[in-house]
Amino acid sequence: MIDYEKELNPEQRGVVTAPDGPILVIAGAGSGKTRALTYRVAHLIQQGIDPGQILLATFTNKAARSMLSRVQTLVDVDLGRLWGGTFHHVGNRILRRHAGMLGYDLSYSIVDAEDSRQLINTCIREMGIHTADGVFPKPSVVGEIISLSANTGVAIEEIIEGRYRSLSRCITDILKVALRYRLRKKELNVMDFDDILLNWRTILTDFPEIQGEYAERFRHILVDEYQDTNIIQAEILDLLAARHRNLMVVGDDSQSIYSFRGANFSNILRFPERYPDTQVFKLETNYRSTPEILALANMSIVNNRQQFEKVLRAVRKKGVRPVFVPLRNVLQQADFVAQRIIELADEGVPLGEIAVLYRAHYHSMELQMELVRRGIPFEIRSGIRFFEQAHIKDATAFMRIAANPLDEIAWKRVLKLYPKIGDVTARKIWEFVASRSEPLDAVFSDEFMKQVPKGAAAGIGGFRETLKAVRELAASHALTQIIDVILQGGYRERMDERYGDGASREEDLRQLSDFSAEFDSLEEFLSDLALMTNITEEEAAYRPEENNHRVVLSSIHQAKGLEWSVVFMIWCSEGMFPLARALKEPGGEDEERRLFYVATTRAKDQLYFCHPLISRAGNAWGMDAVPSRFIAELAPADREPEELPFDQWSIR
Repeated sequence: MIDYEKELNPEQRGVVTAPDGPILVIAGAGSGKTRALTYRVAHLIQQGIDPGQILLATFTNKAARSMLSRVQTLVDVDLGRLWGGTFHHVGNRILRRHAGMLGYDLSYSIVDAEDSRQLINTCIREMGIHTADGVFPKPSVVGEIISLSANTGVAIEEIIEGRYRSLSRCITDILKVALRYRLRKKELNVMDFDDILLNWRTILTDFPEIQGEYAERFRHILVDEYQDTNIIQAEILDLLAARHRNLMVVGDDSQSIYSFRGANFSNILRFPERYPDTQVFKLETNYRSTPEILALANMSIVNNRQQFEKVLRAVRKKGVRPVFVPLRNVLQQADFVAQRIIELADEGVPLGEIAVLYRAHYHSMELQMELVRRGIPFEIRSGIRFFEQAHIKDATAFMRIAANPLDEIAWKRVLKLYPKIGDVTARKIWEFVASRSEPLDAVFSDEFMKQVPKGAAAGIGGFRETLKAVRELAASHALTQIIDVILQGGYRERMDERYGDGASREEDLRQLSDFSAEFDSLEEFLSDLALMTNITEEEAAYRPEENNHRVVLSSIHQAKGLEWSVVFMIWCSEGMFPLARALKEPGGEDEERRLFYVATTRAKDQLYFCHPLISRAGNAWGMDAVPSRFIAELAPADREPEELPFDQWSIR
């Protein structure tokens, strides 16, 4: 038998041995929720529950495998009949038995994101929707809209008006494509990932006998990361738990940060309202961080109005206080972080135990440059390296043409951004300009326009105007204005059509524009970018002998569930964190504060908050920046320095 007194703390033991009924476990960061879940499953089995009557729902297959492996070490029982896995895994298992009720053959296929994109593209063609003018969004963007609508229960029209406003004129056609997509999937006997959940719910709601079968089968349902569930998943769980009502959900409302994916914060917040006899347990003993880090995290999250109150308590002994570091600008911020990383490595902290976290991917641009310059190896967890992103390469391609008119790669990249210009026409135009002694002058000749199909003339006319403006700005060294010209010349619309996150990508380009202010010429700027882009990890010079890992650069969203000895949070300034556009969303400030809480609780030993005093890198429209409200509310004016939850360093 398991010695629960020895293996679990009192909080965990209360969860594991709780009597039947609905149970809500508020599991604070680093409090051992996985341990509580696995021991709960083991306890149920030891109490005589058949593993085949237990459902363990997780958000990743890795988490499911890990938990089931741990349970297997605790009980000498075959767990093959236990239902464990992601929501999609379990849903697919059920649909393989019952999808025929919905008109599918049981041998249906599941299409991945790429297959889905291709099928949506087929639907666009079949509906005869005109796409050559570049007004209608790319299939991947249409897919994002359809998926978000499915996962939130919000109508496509509302999704577009709320998050994709630039596509409002396309609503009617997008609705036609969405309907056609749904019908085509049925014809082809395929489901996408969203269909797994939607059809699973439909089976349970439309066929009471099937719902009754599974509600009877699952005597106990346990759910990990419940704060990340969407409306559909919560409804499915309620339907499955309707008979026995033994539904245990484990999560942390303070770490609910995925509303942009469709996660519904109210699922965990309103759970006791849906189940008035809910037993509520709190795991507040933290095994990860020092008392000083937890004190700061507790002080921050208390400012959220809607939450389950909890106070994380440290098991670890006293450590060092978090540090707030005001810096002159973003360049000094990058310099400080890089220098401190080297110092920490010299002190014996493995590079792999150091993370730099930020709210948006573009916040890491200057730091990436500085780490490369110093030869500090790093890996990106928030996406590809800044300068390798498609929209960055698009914008710099305009600049490359102005700097080097014989850059064939840049020419072809830019030309194909315009409607009705494909590989053949781009090659024809390139061959024309390459054959002229003055390629840029040739662009403005009548003969140049003869190389362009009539349908592409308007777009290429805009290209000529943009190129002319870029050329003039480069000659006058007004580099920071080039991005504005490119955006106003039609590239802003191109981003909206090609990507679902045009606003975020425009912020990237603004950051690139700010960075260009540090250079005296376009050639110097492009040369530096090329060197930063092409340098490889193997070329990095800084290699402490005792460590060959890499510093982690990550968005906070990607960092959830992870931990490091040392965490730097950069751009702790109003407008950057919290992100200005996020504050416009309903509940935006509270979710941004939860992101701040998640970031602080990733740190085990040391935590640094970096705040550039100037919000931009020094161009003409740079402005003073104030500290993030999440920092400011930790340091009220009437509080003495020693009463603050952090120290302040002055960097000259």
